[in-house]
Amino acid sequence: MPDHTRPVFFVIGRRTDAQQVENVENMSQTVTTRDQDEYRALRATIRERGTARVCLFVGGFAAWGAMTLATTALASTPLATLLPLLLLAALFEAIYALHVGVERIGRYIQVFHEHEIDRGWEHIAMAFGRPKGAATMDALFLMPFALATAFNAAPAWLLHPTIEETVFVGGAHALFALRLFIARQAGQRQRAIDLERFAQLKRGSDL
Repeated sequence: MPDHTRPVFFVIGRRTDAQQVENVENMSQTVTTRDQDEYRALRATIRERGTARVCLFVGGFAAWGAMTLATTALASTPLATLLPLLLLAALFEAIYALHVGVERIGRYIQVFHEHEIDRGWEHIAMAFGRPKGAATMDALFLMPFALATAFNAAPAWLLHPTIEETVFVGGAHALFALRLFIARQAGQRQRAIDLERFAQLKRGSDL
């Protein structure tokens, strides 16, 4: 004789679990070899670019420091400080390009390779956010770049620049500082913008 006293929530729980298993199985059947290869390649790209960004920062700052010292020792005009500033700007743009690329790949993975049923790293990392009191990281190294900009301008003032040289050299450094601020603002909005764009592409609403 069947057991009619079995709790309803147990039966419902079994049914819900079975539905979840079926959904996961259907999801796994739709993942092709191409999708798996693409996912592995994209994750590897994120890992490699993340490592390259740190190495580029350390090596680039060492080169900038050496050039700044040489400029301080040998330069006879304040305009000479523009050369290490150019190196600093090129270094930042390279790091910024790596960062934007990594973030964009992450959002692509989130939309096209992860699912709400079995959420992966990109979903969890984005939902994690910045909890109060948690340690934070600066992927663009903005504080070191801001300090380097100030130090880079210092040798120019030691050479007693003219008004024209002060305006020209000071303006160049101010423009780079503004670039750092704009990059910071853009970086804060990038994830949401890229996520929405990839979602539109997946829905096929704007191909």
